[in-house]
Amino acid sequence: MTPAVRTWLRCPRPLRWPALRLVCFPHAGGNAAFYRPWSGQVPDDVEVHGVQYPGRMDRAGEPFAADLPTLAEGVAGEVRALPADAPVVLFGHSLGASVAYETARRLDGPGSVLRALVVSGRPGPGRLRDTSVHLADDDTLWAETGRLGGTGREALEHEGIRAIALPVLRADYRIAETYRPQPPVPLRVSVLACIGADDPEVTADEADDWAHRTRAGFTLHTFPGGHFYLLPRRNQLIETILRATHRSPVPTWSAAGP
Repeated sequence: MTPAVRTWLRCPRPLRWPALRLVCFPHAGGNAAFYRPWSGQVPDDVEVHGVQYPGRMDRAGEPFAADLPTLAEGVAGEVRALPADAPVVLFGHSLGASVAYETARRLDGPGSVLRALVVSGRPGPGRLRDTSVHLADDDTLWAETGRLGGTGREALEHEGIRAIALPVLRADYRIAETYRPQPPVPLRVSVLACIGADDPEVTADEADDWAHRTRAGFTLHTFPGGHFYLLPRRNQLIETILRATHRSPVPTWSAAGP
């Protein structure tokens, strides 16, 4: 196995001296390439990393993760290995929001370069819905991708794409639906929650639950659109993330505690 296959992060445009690193976690069935366009739409001093979960793309030969904490442990280890020359913001959409949160929990603490957590399209950990789509038949599971709007009609009707994507989608839904958050220990960095106004997967009230997971400030921002509002609203979302996090100070820590 090559080092590239073993790594969790994909960076389309590495920078010598970044002012900020934005680490982005994909939705169920997604991969790091989903965030490749972001690197061309952020300021020149922002470095974008897409997280590559195992079992897809260049990691297709690896087994799927056993559970969500396993994903978070892997990503957190690699984020810690990045040069400590720039603060880090974590962004996750849908399933990725939960993985980003668990990763933030592992990074949060004295000496961390973590600046903020941005979660999208996901209820807060205390308001997660009890669903079991990962146990459904293939047709029902595949229909989920069309219902939420993240996959185009041509791809939905392509049998080859369906055959490749279904095992990935089922594994990711299993991880998302069997995830049981630990009792909250509020993060010492701010949390920004972003949702689509017409998203059937999360209400504003459910997203407000993220406020209980931070002691450093919480903001909820609502965009027009559904679950995948971030496709047509990508520019606005990136601007919102950077306004909320790019120039805010990196937290300082006290050995005496919070």
